Amino acid sequence: MTMHRRYFVKSGALALATMGLSPSFLRRTVFGMQLPAVAKGKVLVCLFQRGAADALNVVVPFGDRSYYALRPNIAIPAPLRGQGTAAALDLDGFFGLHPSLAPLKPLWDRGLLAPIHAVGSPSSTRSHFDAQDYMESGTPDVKGTQDGWLNRYLATSGTCEAQSCAPTPFRAVSMTQQTPRMLEGNAPVVAMNSLEEFSVKGSGDQITRLEALYRTGSADVVQGAGKDMFEAVKMLKSANPTQYAPANGAEYPKTPFGNHLRQIAQLIKSNVGLEVAFADIGGWDTHVNQGAVQGLLSQRLDEFAKSIAAFTADLGDRMEDVVVLTMSEFGRMARQNGTGGTDHGHAGAMFAIGGSVKGGKVYGRWPGLAPEQLYEGRDLALTTDFRSVFAEVVRTHLGATRVEALFPGFAPNGRLGLLG
Repeated sequence: MTMHRRYFVKSGALALATMGLSPSFLRRTVFGMQLPAVAKGKVLVCLFQRGAADALNVVVPFGDRSYYALRPNIAIPAPLRGQGTAAALDLDGFFGLHPSLAPLKPLWDRGLLAPIHAVGSPSSTRSHFDAQDYMESGTPDVKGTQDGWLNRYLATSGTCEAQSCAPTPFRAVSMTQQTPRMLEGNAPVVAMNSLEEFSVKGSGDQITRLEALYRTGSADVVQGAGKDMFEAVKMLKSANPTQYAPANGAEYPKTPFGNHLRQIAQLIKSNVGLEVAFADIGGWDTHVNQGAVQGLLSQRLDEFAKSIAAFTADLGDRMEDVVVLTMSEFGRMARQNGTGGTDHGHAGAMFAIGGSVKGGKVYGRWPGLAPEQLYEGRDLALTTDFRSVFAEVVRTHLGATRVEALFPGFAPNGRLGLLG
């Protein structure tokens, strides 16, 4: 059956838009690929808290008396017997979790959760845009970097190469409308809002004719790539996204972030060759009415923790092959401001979660919060460069052998020992 280019522009473009793909994606991602069944492998899930999460109220340094002097109205109370959800959840006698992170406390108890404190970028910028760009490019204070550090990993190493397995279109997936800065680059990446949107929609007759064009096109951009594009769609449809039921009683929040983690779990369990996944969650810029035990930060942390807890429960034993790494562009000012919030700061906090994580310990050297210990007299000082964490995770968990290519000009100063 013949389909003219004019009809493709009207009908075929709709199909591509439905999947969130572009012809350039097809050329560099699925052109010429074979799509066999893929063996289980290691997976890294990066979660970005956009807006600068307040590290001091997330991983609470209740053992530092200066913390309460700096935050008379928004500090999280130290854990005391009988206070329950009205105080920090004690981790080690010095640090505690915000009570809204209670769903993550069992992961700490099981040794699956490792907070990293006083971590972040050596850049002094307090611009959200610049700080996010530096963290995702992996080159602090260098604005001309063309690609993201995680895409450089995909382009230079990986478990697929180590196992001599066939590549798949779903090696790197971002649950976002557009490819995030961290995954921009030459290595192929799929970006989509949801698995349900990754499909070809239309009447049966339209799809038949569209597929015929993809399979027989000659001079169009669809030449050669069409067959593999349809195979990619079939591969994902085999995961049956609309019928997915989380395992082990996992209940994801019915929010975009919760849904994105649910679908990443589904991709992992469907064995489509996922190696790297990305999702983000906004709302962390708490200049006003941040609150303490309750408030805007508490609401963000509640969704964040419940989503991650559901993800780990859903995957069950598969978490042995998965590491979740959380990050935010910088922390907040140590002293509360005049509107019940916190302004842009410097060092922050991260979480590493997974079966290979040496959890049950807070990593990173604590710099203190006394006036003379603060960065520029106002912020939590940096003691761990975020690149040290990223480099250790991709080297130890994913088997990267060319870490120097991921972070040009940077040499990690020792190992944190996050992973076994």
